[in-house]
Amino acid sequence: AGSGIRASSHPITASTPEGSSYGAIDESSSSGGQQLSSPGRGPPAGSDTDSSVEEESDFDTMPEIESDKNVIRTKVFLYLSDLSRKDRRIVSKKYKIYFWNIITIAVFYALPVIQLVITYQTVVNVTGNQDICYYNFLCSHPLGVLSAFNNILSNVGHMLLGFLFLLIVLRRDILHRRAMEMKDVYTLDYGIPKHFGLFYAMGIALMMEGVLSACYHVCPNYSNFQFDTSFMYMIAGLCMLKLYQTRHPDINASAYSAYASFAVVICLAVLGVVFGKNDMWFWVIFSMIHVLASLALSTQIYYMGRFKIGKCYFGIFRRAAMVLYTDCIQQCSRPMYMDRMVLLIVGNLVNWSFAIFGLVYRPRDFASYILGIFICNLLLYLAFYIIMKLRSSEKLLPIPLFCIVATAVVWAAALYFFFQTLSSWEETPAESREKNRPCILLGFFDDHDVWHFLSAAALFFSFLVLLTLDDDLDVVRRDKIPVF
Repeated sequence: AGSGIRASSHPITASTPEGSSYGAIDESSSSGGQQLSSPGRGPPAGSDTDSSVEEESDFDTMPEIESDKNVIRTKVFLYLSDLSRKDRRIVSKKYKIYFWNIITIAVFYALPVIQLVITYQTVVNVTGNQDICYYNFLCSHPLGVLSAFNNILSNVGHMLLGFLFLLIVLRRDILHRRAMEMKDVYTLDYGIPKHFGLFYAMGIALMMEGVLSACYHVCPNYSNFQFDTSFMYMIAGLCMLKLYQTRHPDINASAYSAYASFAVVICLAVLGVVFGKNDMWFWVIFSMIHVLASLALSTQIYYMGRFKIGKCYFGIFRRAAMVLYTDCIQQCSRPMYMDRMVLLIVGNLVNWSFAIFGLVYRPRDFASYILGIFICNLLLYLAFYIIMKLRSSEKLLPIPLFCIVATAVVWAAALYFFFQTLSSWEETPAESREKNRPCILLGFFDDHDVWHFLSAAALFFSFLVLLTLDDDLDVVRRDKIPVF
């Protein structure tokens, strides 16, 4: 009795009318109940409650029906205390899986990439055929067997700044742990819940972006350009997940589903490299997947995960159409969650525009096309988050404000150098050489190298924005922090 209360859940039977089961728990979710501690109480010191059942439970057994999560999430105005009810240690372990999984992915992804580009470089050195790799020959400094060592060396900024970001996150993590040790962990209901697993994963992703970009520049060509962008997809996806997790710590995606989604994106990128040049059928299928995925994700975000697919895989779209008809056409009522609705409408318009653009123009650089989709969605969500933060009378402290300004300035400068085309594998080798330019920095680095330095700094400042954006809420009770 001193360690908490476990209440048994009684699932609604299949014979219960659908109209009377609003907020009820189905039978599949009632078996994974999770023990919650009462306020001010916790398990005895040294006990561990992070079992696999508790970590993966979709339903948290509550003492009373008023506390059921499905009922809580139907509130028009949600606060952070409504979505941070799970045991802090269990949720923290759940987010640390992001860190360990991305290390595993990095090893298994990078090793064959390194082997492949070494093979490319060996072929160039043995045959002497300089049409295989699209270098900037007017500023290529060889070292040993490497033909353009300067393009490889310039990626060291990603690795160094990624490691620095890991150290900053580690320092915050240690300070947070010390603060928790000095106080009762179950009475700390101030500020945003501190879970650092996603931040660690972002730091590893930044370092791996440098490694894979260096691999691509060993022999730049059409076939291996996807190596340069794969971890950029993951960086953008992890940043969006971190933004969402800030105000929705209990209902964010698990590491397994997130990385599975990234794997699907990378598979589509590979198919785009192979079939995206001239095959219209590929663009039709991809555009359909893009639009349907946007609608499904929008529905889940709008209803806070309360929309279940059910037995039919397309049930979620049928239910979304029914809600759209009854609320927008039949009654023309005001949406229950207006802010979320505005964000999702704008987001869907942006994604549908990308789908139409790809279907009409079929850009050859499919990897950059997908990256553009991710970046635009991330910027849209970040702008929405900052606007809602200011609307909620929250403050931007000097450090996050400086990081926001620095991010904008450095990204603008980086993009300037990015669009200085020095070579192009979309054209013939002879046409690519016509674009070559001399070095512009220290007689060793060209415009693209400067892009590497600046983009690494811009990503670092972007991460600092996410790390410090809500520092002003550390002294605010969670039942006063709005969810958006």
